[in-house]
Amino acid sequence: MPALPRTLPRTFPLPTVPLQDAIARQFRLLECTAAHFEGQELFTADAGIVPGLGRPLATARVEAVLADFLRAPDAALVQGAGTGAIRAALHAMARAMARSADPRERERELLIHRAPVYRTTGTTLRSMGVRTAEADFNDPDALRTALGRARWAYIQHTRQRLGDSYDLGATLAACREAGVRTIVDDNYAVLRVPACGVELGADASCFSLFKLHGPEGVGIVAGAPDLVARVRADNYSGGGQVQGHQALDALRALTHVPVMWSIQSRVTQEIADRLAAGEVPGVAEVAIANAQDRCLLVRLDRPVARELPAVAARFGAAPHPVGANSRYEIAPLIYRMSSSTLDDCPGLADWTVRVNPMRAGANLVIGLLRSALAALPEPAAEPAEAPETAVATPRA
Repeated sequence: MPALPRTLPRTFPLPTVPLQDAIARQFRLLECTAAHFEGQELFTADAGIVPGLGRPLATARVEAVLADFLRAPDAALVQGAGTGAIRAALHAMARAMARSADPRERERELLIHRAPVYRTTGTTLRSMGVRTAEADFNDPDALRTALGRARWAYIQHTRQRLGDSYDLGATLAACREAGVRTIVDDNYAVLRVPACGVELGADASCFSLFKLHGPEGVGIVAGAPDLVARVRADNYSGGGQVQGHQALDALRALTHVPVMWSIQSRVTQEIADRLAAGEVPGVAEVAIANAQDRCLLVRLDRPVARELPAVAARFGAAPHPVGANSRYEIAPLIYRMSSSTLDDCPGLADWTVRVNPMRAGANLVIGLLRSALAALPEPAAEPAEAPETAVATPRA
């Protein structure tokens, strides 16, 4: 039987948005909407390549709203959700590098964080043949040294490693000082944190609107006019356009997301406090982390993490993620650690699950964990190393 990890890695969760600030953000989104839509236009969805726009008029209006809301110069809706948005931005970056008059610019590598790359992003980089250079973004000196050899950097807002601690704003500031342009993966972070990449000075923020309760497959690239213009130029086909009804659906869904995220963050903290107090037998330790989405890492006192999700589903938990807080995900998620996290910390696979309350309150999540752990049979033999029984104070 695998030995019990003595403790979870220290985590550095991203800041959250207090409820009153989330309410103000929701109101501001509607103010931006009123600035770009007349009332009847919110009920009118068109389709196709409108002459002079190259996309539906409703789509163009929603793009203007979101650019205004994110304080970005421009924004383009794309198909393919968050992955499609990242791919579109990286293609625009590659075109900019290839067309540079400076031959040295064409030979530059893309600077990325020294950590396991999110799987779909890795696929995009390999398929494009992008050459990458790595630096530890947690080390400001190492970052500054690497920036001297780069012209572009790609930064994931949420944590690639559980122990990541870099501040996105400070990292972007260092890039700007060195003359390095930046593309930020804001999936799992936008509207959960006080400011996303483009709001902090990035050249582009890329994220999924499906993860923000929008329709399947819709993503956005918000940022510098030259990058967004290249994204639009590449997306000239009518079949590749985000149609008007999709754009309006995404905007409608987005209006309630800031408040929902703030409530979810409060519930996550309550669950962490109650688990740390020993409310659920079988829980050895809990930490809050941005392991992809903001979630709880729950270390168990026996190696049943692989079996627990299926048992929890019998009591009402979600059996698997759909889009990480998509419109389909209302029940709490009790699930395995992400593949990229396990690439970095494989020892957590048998002992740790991630928990996201989704739309539920703390009582349901606590009850699901208690019932599922009680329903699992005891292991046939004791672990080689005696488990710790004390529950650590959650780190928030």
